[in-house]
Amino acid sequence: MASSLEIAGINKRFGKGDKSVEVLHKVDIHVAPGEFLILVGPSGCGKSTLLNIIAGLDDPTEGEVRIAGKNVVGMPPRDRDIAMVFQSYALYPTMSVADNIGFALEMRKMPKAERQKRIDEVAAMLQISHLLDRRPSQLSGGQRQRVAMGRALARQPQLFLFDEPLSNLDAKLRVEMRAEIKRLHQASGITSVYVTHDQVEAMTLGSRIAVMKGGVVQQLGTPGDIYNRPANTYVATFIGSPTMNLLRGAASGGQFGIQGAALDLSPPATSSAAQVLLGVRPEHLVLQDSAPWRGTVSVVEPTGPDTYVVVDTAAGAVTLRTDAQTRVRPGDTVGLAVEPANAHWFDARSEHRLA
Repeated sequence: MASSLEIAGINKRFGKGDKSVEVLHKVDIHVAPGEFLILVGPSGCGKSTLLNIIAGLDDPTEGEVRIAGKNVVGMPPRDRDIAMVFQSYALYPTMSVADNIGFALEMRKMPKAERQKRIDEVAAMLQISHLLDRRPSQLSGGQRQRVAMGRALARQPQLFLFDEPLSNLDAKLRVEMRAEIKRLHQASGITSVYVTHDQVEAMTLGSRIAVMKGGVVQQLGTPGDIYNRPANTYVATFIGSPTMNLLRGAASGGQFGIQGAALDLSPPATSSAAQVLLGVRPEHLVLQDSAPWRGTVSVVEPTGPDTYVVVDTAAGAVTLRTDAQTRVRPGDTVGLAVEPANAHWFDARSEHRLA
């Protein structure tokens, strides 16, 4: 049965006194049994430090980590009933695939017949039964990652921890392994925490996503929440590719005034002529000949199913996603329109989302 995970008031500082550095600040996350939580953010945001604290590889300065309701801070990793998949695979080079998968089971004194049965079940699930006699040096990167996941699966832990497991793989293999990890989670139902800097991995894999910056969780929510209602401009621009367009202007009388145009977008009520930020996803910008907001096409990037178009306007450059059959060319003058329902509004000073 899947276990819950509670991260309660976690602070982490490195160093002492005035020279200490805070890398995690009041992190509170509840992970329901069977949930797949993604910790996403740029390098140095604290996501791997938090994962290490959950694993028991590091201790928090303050706060508790509860697995199945039990505070495990101070408990050795071996006693937490967790399994971790590393970026570097961390396989034993002198052991066969079968021995790598079954090593933890052997350490737990599991009978040989039962151990072999578990190895065979996991190998079949991961489609690596034909590799059981090979050593890691005889495997491809994707095969090694499957073995690393097999070693974790074989233990049937309370909690899976993934530390950027796909970052060493090429683009095609990353897509395949993402689907494999999602399928395995659906089959096992084991509570999982996955660290990545890749927002595509975060959106495709997670039940919920915690977007981190500077040791602080900026927003915690479902992929739909994060994408459609970002809490601030950092989340808005970190999640989504191409990134969300942000335009500074004045909100007044139901209009949004930017340099070169006044748009009827019904911005939220603010003080007279208040400076706000308009956020628009590239897929929500529309080419419209009669639109008053105009600009010059500077870049056209065909991607196959879509085309990205960069337009230089008086308010700044914006990127829109249009269909593959678009006929605009660099140098063309175009009109741009935004549906009010697709506009995101942020306070220009705090950069937090406006109601």
